[in-house]
Amino acid sequence: MPAADTVLTGARVRTLDPDRPEAGAVALLGGEIVAVGAESDVRDWSGPDTEVVDLGGATLTPGLTDAHSHPVWGVEMAAGADLSAVRDLDGLRTALRAAPRTGGWVLGWGLDHNAFGGRPVHRELIEDTLDGAPAFLRLYDGHSALASGSALTAAGVSGPRAFAQRSEIVCDAEGRPTGHLIEHAAMELVGALAPKPPAAERRARLLALLSDMAAGGLTGAHVMDLGEDVPALLATVEYEGDLPLRLRLAPWCMPGADEDTLRELIALQGKAGRHWEVGGVKLFMDGSVEGGTAWLEHADCHGRGTEAFWPDPEAYAHAVRVLDAAGVPTATHAIGDAAVRHVLDTVASLGERARGRHRIEHIETVPDDQLPRFARLGVAASMQPPHTAYTRADHTDEWSKRLGDERAARAWRCRDLRDAGAVLGLGSDWPIAHHDARQVLATALSPRGAASTGRALTGLMALEGMTSHAALAAGEQAVAGRIAPGYRADLTALALDPVTVAPDELAQAPVRLTVSGGRITHRDAGV
Repeated sequence: MPAADTVLTGARVRTLDPDRPEAGAVALLGGEIVAVGAESDVRDWSGPDTEVVDLGGATLTPGLTDAHSHPVWGVEMAAGADLSAVRDLDGLRTALRAAPRTGGWVLGWGLDHNAFGGRPVHRELIEDTLDGAPAFLRLYDGHSALASGSALTAAGVSGPRAFAQRSEIVCDAEGRPTGHLIEHAAMELVGALAPKPPAAERRARLLALLSDMAAGGLTGAHVMDLGEDVPALLATVEYEGDLPLRLRLAPWCMPGADEDTLRELIALQGKAGRHWEVGGVKLFMDGSVEGGTAWLEHADCHGRGTEAFWPDPEAYAHAVRVLDAAGVPTATHAIGDAAVRHVLDTVASLGERARGRHRIEHIETVPDDQLPRFARLGVAASMQPPHTAYTRADHTDEWSKRLGDERAARAWRCRDLRDAGAVLGLGSDWPIAHHDARQVLATALSPRGAASTGRALTGLMALEGMTSHAALAAGEQAVAGRIAPGYRADLTALALDPVTVAPDELAQAPVRLTVSGGRITHRDAGV
C-alpha cells in the first residue's frame, strides 16, 4: 500500500462495519479509506508527507450526513429576521418593529404557528408594526407565509385564485386576502417579489453556512431541491474553491409535469461537480398539518386535510412509474397518513425492481398497519426529529389540535419504524430546524413534544440514521456509511461517544474533526 495522505489515530473508531465493528486507527488516500486497523499499524501506513492526526481519545464515526436539508434554497428562505424564538403575538409585533428593512421590505422566517395563540393567521395582526412596508414572513413549516397588505398589492393579489397544485390564497368572507398564503404556488406570488441577495453574497452565505454545518459534524447532505441556477452556482463555488460538504441534490417534480418535464428530470441525473451530484427527484404528496394541507385519512379539526397535493393522485403515481422505469430514485414528501399510504401503494405497484430505490420524507403520523410495509417494500423512511420542538406533550399545540389525540399519539414514530425493519435516515430539514447534527442525534435519543410519549431510538440507531441508514436511503451503501477500505473518506470525530452519551451531553459534544472526501473541513483547536 502506498503511503497515506492522512492517518487518524488516538480514537475509538466505531466503523459500523459488521466485519470489524471497532478499530484504533484509519488511513486515508485520494479521498478514500485505504486501511483500518490498530494504532500499531500507523507506522506502516505513513510516509514523509503523511499527516498523522491524533484525535486525543475522541470517538471516530462514519461521516454524519443530514438526510434532508435545503442549504442552497435555505440561504434565500432564511432571509431577514429570525422569528423562530417568537412565542406569542406580542413577541412577533416587537420583533417586526425592530426588524431591518431589506430593499424596503420586512422579511422574516421560522415563525411558529403557535405564536398566534389559536387566532387565524391574518395580516391585520401585524400591519401597524410595519409603517406601510411590504412584508413577507415565512412560517416555520416552509409551506405557508404571511404577507402584508402592501406586499399583496405589489403582487397583484386581490382575491382567491385557482392553482394546478394544492395551494390557497386565504380570503375572508368578503373575498379579501387575509395575507395567509398556503403552499408553494400561492407563496411564490409574493415571495418572487421579495429582495434576493446578490450572486456574490449568496455564494458567501452558502459557504459560511456549509462551513458551520461541517463544524457541527456534518460531512454531507441530501438536498431536497434544485433551483434552475443551482448547478451553475455550485460550479462557480468549486471554480473558486471547495464545498465544505458533499451535496446530493434532488430536483422537484410538481403537479402538471408532462412527459417532456419527466425526460428533463431524468436527463439531469448524474450532473455533478467535485463534491455535488444530482441524484433523485423530489415530489410532494401533501403539505403540512398546521397549514391544513397534510393529506389525512380523516379531516382535521377544521374539516381540512382530505385532499392530496397532486389534485389527481394517479398523476403522481404515473410520474413515479416513469422515473422508476428510468432507474431514477424518488423522495416524496408525505406527512399525513393518507399521503404515506398512497406513496406506499404506488411503490407496491412497481414490483420488486423498485426495492431500495424510493423513500418517504417526514412521516409525521402513520398508523400501525403501514409500519411493516416500509421494510416489505424496501421504502426508506426519512425523518426529522427536531421538528417535534413545535409540538407539545399535552397536545395544546396547533399540530396536535388539528390532528386530535389519536393521531397526535402516533407522532414521529422513528423507533416503531426501526423496530419494523425499516431503513431510517435522519435529518434536520434546515432551515425548518437547526442544522447541527448533534441536535438531530440528541433529539432522536430524547423525543420532544407530541413525540415524547413514544419510544426513543437507541444511541446506535440514531448514529446509523445519519451514517449507514442515510447511505442506504440514498443508494450509496457500497461507498458510504461505514469505515472500511474502499469507502469514501467521510468521517466525524466527537469528543464523546454518540452511542453511549446522554442526549443533553451529546447536543453539546465538541466536534474534534470533520473530514469530507478526505479533506479536513473542520478541526478543533488542539487537534
